[in-house]
Amino acid sequence: MTAAAQSPAVEEHAKGLIITDAPLSRAVPVSLRYDPGTDPAAVRFAFPSGTEWSFPRELLESGLRAPAHRESIDIWPCGRVQTVVEFHTEDGVAVVQFDTSALTRFLKHTYAVRAPIEA
Repeated sequence: MTAAAQSPAVEEHAKGLIITDAPLSRAVPVSLRYDPGTDPAAVRFAFPSGTEWSFPRELLESGLRAPAHRESIDIWPCGRVQTVVEFHTEDGVAVVQFDTSALTRFLKHTYAVRAPIEA
């Protein structure tokens, strides 16, 4: 068995729709990551640009049901099947819309793994 096969980390891919003032929105692939060996309380969203955001897993879970905010991230349900994640930086704001089902599935998988036990 390889080290990768033993890793409890979760990595899934979702399509994020970048919302802007422009008439057309742009879809981008987003890697959704969870590594309980590194930080069991956090999830990470990685974008093709190399930008990666880490934030509490409980924030994502809360934001699927009702508006949630922590530091520079806001998450809220948008209708019955979409969730919006808003990332704030000094340079501006990125608003990304996801299918709620993809985020729910990812969260379910993160709760199915356990942090490695230290010997």
